[in-house]
Amino acid sequence: MAELHTGVGRQRGARPWPRPRRIATLSVHTSPLHQPGTGDAGGMNVYILEVARRLAEANVEVEIFTRATSGDLPPVVEMAPGVQVRHITSGPLEGLTKEELPGQLCAFTAGVLRAEASRPPGHYDLIHSHYWLSGQVGWLAKERWGVPLVHTAHTLAKVKNAQLAAGDRPEPKARVIGEEQVVAEADRLVANTRVEARDLVERYDADPNQVAVVQPGVDLDRFRPAPGDRSAAARAARERLGLPVDGYVVAFVGRIQPLKAPDVLIRAVAALRERDPALADQVTVAICGGPSGSGLDRPTALIELAATLGVTDRVRFLPPLTGDDLPALYRAADLVAVPSHNESFGLVALEAQACGTPVLAAAVGGLVTAVRDQVSGVLIDGHDPADWALALARLLPDQARRAALARGAEQHARHFSWDRTVAGLLAVYGEATAAHRARLVADLAGNPALSCSW
Repeated sequence: MAELHTGVGRQRGARPWPRPRRIATLSVHTSPLHQPGTGDAGGMNVYILEVARRLAEANVEVEIFTRATSGDLPPVVEMAPGVQVRHITSGPLEGLTKEELPGQLCAFTAGVLRAEASRPPGHYDLIHSHYWLSGQVGWLAKERWGVPLVHTAHTLAKVKNAQLAAGDRPEPKARVIGEEQVVAEADRLVANTRVEARDLVERYDADPNQVAVVQPGVDLDRFRPAPGDRSAAARAARERLGLPVDGYVVAFVGRIQPLKAPDVLIRAVAALRERDPALADQVTVAICGGPSGSGLDRPTALIELAATLGVTDRVRFLPPLTGDDLPALYRAADLVAVPSHNESFGLVALEAQACGTPVLAAAVGGLVTAVRDQVSGVLIDGHDPADWALALARLLPDQARRAALARGAEQHARHFSWDRTVAGLLAVYGEATAAHRARLVADLAGNPALSCSW
């Protein structure tokens, strides 16, 4: 497994890798233009957006291919200088779930290939696909264009099925097979953490030499502690968002679906009310996001759960937040909870910590990396509401402990940045390109007839 890639390039003095001029980024099922926290838009959208912007700033052009989901969008949108989003018509513009998209991969691939065919030969130097659906398209495109394929899974079906939330639907066999195929065909696999890299090797039989760990980052300019007095800033943020000025606020940010487990937080508040009613009556749970995935089957499930448990008065629901409102929510909260059953990394945890807010998170997947236990937050084994209630009971009244964790959160987040991520990706791109060229040279050497001009 390539341990050198942790978000930084090779050491000084090492041979520089070739840098691509132009990258085709594939994101079939969700667009970086979509609002995170709605539908299938989440951390992957943020990842693609932030990486593309910084690649363009490093003079690497990026063209992002995604499925058209609205007739109001033009075929091509310039998202930033050097970054274009190309909408590929494949199937109906609306109404398709992620599970239905495999049936449209042929149409999507055709659109991608047509776009390349309208360019001069050799327009793209490399393909970076995100999620297995895009990997399937990238697999064919790399063969047609003769360029390397770098793939980031973001989530893995075998891991999700092994950590399935109660009542959630398992990932289908077709996805498992599709992921196995992409893993076998990609020139390089980018893992967010060493845990994910190990899963690729052990569960998918990936070649360890083709797996590189490049950690995601956080926008440290946007997500940062408020200047001045933190208590005053928290009060102002609460007033801005319509949250109680007094008492404690525990926030959840993300898509509303069983995988993300916001129900654990509601159940924990109910358990806290049984344990310490006076403390529970001071807690407000702010749940920010929209229904997604299997959560669309019962979009009012959390509202009904809060009513059944008798904690409706303790729960506030907020829509997905944009602009400065999202950092404001992090600053308004005493704790941010990330109780997911699985996370390939956990960008919400990183964003919250960058704002100086400690995180209470499940000890799963990438959260073990994103949160430094007992330094920037607290990791909890399992999803038992009683354990989460105990953690709330210990942390919320202990102002000194939370202040120490807040300082640790801010310091921990400083180790992550999108510039660092892009430096790591450029190293991976360079390796993939160099290896691809070496194979071409070897093929030509082994078959001189291939080098003859017609």
